Amino acid sequence: MSALKTVIVPINKAGWPFIALFAIVSVLLFTWSTVLGWVGLVLTAWCVYFFRDPDRVTPTRPGLVVSPADGRVIMITKASPPPELGMGDVKLTRVSIFLNVFDVHVNRVPTDGVVHSAEYHPGKFLNASLDKASDDNERMSIRMTLPDGRDMVFVQIAGLVARRIVWWVAPGQPLRAGERYGLIRFGSRCDVYLPDGVAPLVAVGQKMIAGESILADLVGVEAQREGEVR
Repeated sequence: MSALKTVIVPINKAGWPFIALFAIVSVLLFTWSTVLGWVGLVLTAWCVYFFRDPDRVTPTRPGLVVSPADGRVIMITKASPPPELGMGDVKLTRVSIFLNVFDVHVNRVPTDGVVHSAEYHPGKFLNASLDKASDDNERMSIRMTLPDGRDMVFVQIAGLVARRIVWWVAPGQPLRAGERYGLIRFGSRCDVYLPDGVAPLVAVGQKMIAGESILADLVGVEAQREGEVR
């Protein structure tokens, strides 16, 4: 049974309309061409794979910040949070995680807290790996108040292929680390703005697992980590 669970994982409910559409198109394609039908079947299987939503084991020690997304750390820099959150021009450490079309796209809450504000911003659909995607692309920004009163920001960013951001949170809502809070369809990026003075415990190039990989420690004193390919 445990081996079966590694192959057959839950599908997020947001994906079923797309899976059904792909399946219907595949059936229609088979009536015209066997080759096209098989192409449609492969794309349907990929759609099922894209919307998979496996359970994750989230570390529960207070103060830990987990990755909000599966993907690879592409950038760690100082930047101001999205202006729509009203936090001014203060520069915070931003960790950017790029999701390709084969990553799980269900997003997870980085740490415990209460939603202060959640703001949608329409924008472009530039390649999400570009630095300016944080400013120019369509995004959903969430400002969360932590138990100690500090703020943390995490942002869903649409990419070149992604055309729809989905979120399930609202101001005043309490959240727990690792809890599902949204989804970005078909390739994207997630940014996390750490509170002032908090160092990231990841390096550029590292592979992240949403809800499990540790990004930072809000109560730790370890300096920012460096990494190299070996």
